Amino acid sequence: MIKVAAAGDIHAGGPDQEHLAEAIAAAGRDADLILLAGDLTLHGEPEEARALAEAVREVETPIVAVLGKHDWHANRRDEVVAILSEAGIRMLDRDWTVLDVAGTKVGVVGVKGFVGGFPDSELPDFGEPSLRRVYAETTQEVEALGRGLEAIASCSVRIALLHYAPTTTTLEGEPQVIWAFLGSDRLAAPIATHRPDLVLHGHGHLGTFEGFIGAVPVYNVAQPVMGKDFWVFELGGN
Repeated sequence: MIKVAAAGDIHAGGPDQEHLAEAIAAAGRDADLILLAGDLTLHGEPEEARALAEAVREVETPIVAVLGKHDWHANRRDEVVAILSEAGIRMLDRDWTVLDVAGTKVGVVGVKGFVGGFPDSELPDFGEPSLRRVYAETTQEVEALGRGLEAIASCSVRIALLHYAPTTTTLEGEPQVIWAFLGSDRLAAPIATHRPDLVLHGHGHLGTFEGFIGAVPVYNVAQPVMGKDFWVFELGGN
């Protein structure tokens, strides 16, 4: 049995930096692994990434993270990733990693995900080139998620970590008119095929904590949804 602490939308670089550091330190004491589901910063500025780097400086528990839309806003993605990687955070962007966590082989696939919508309101691969580029961007996220889940198939615990939602079951509470901007049903396909043990995402601040893709549990770990800094999941038990 391992304990995984997860949170999304922590938005480092804001006025409550001291609390953020305390929360991450507490998560490190409570869990064997920390997962961050994107929107790590307020606006994707390097100084905000440095604030998060400082907050994790003394945390020995492994941390794995993906980016969110806020982390791209300033168009300084590479700098943000470099700062956080140097601080010891394993940054995943259409990638995966395998860790030995308390003697358990844990595979984590990390993608940001992207927009596109859900049944009855989906973006098609049709029309202007600019619109089709959005569709293609989501396609790359979906394909990377599938490749990663296939790569970690032999792990004892398999986790998919995203920012955007792969299902509407964790968006209930958000206005339906914006669901197309909160995720894409296309992200659900590789999850349904490979059936990881746990799927985590953030982004939908007014959504629902627990949902499913078939029998696969999906959790919206955006801090406003959880109403707490981190949620600790227990995985790997019989």
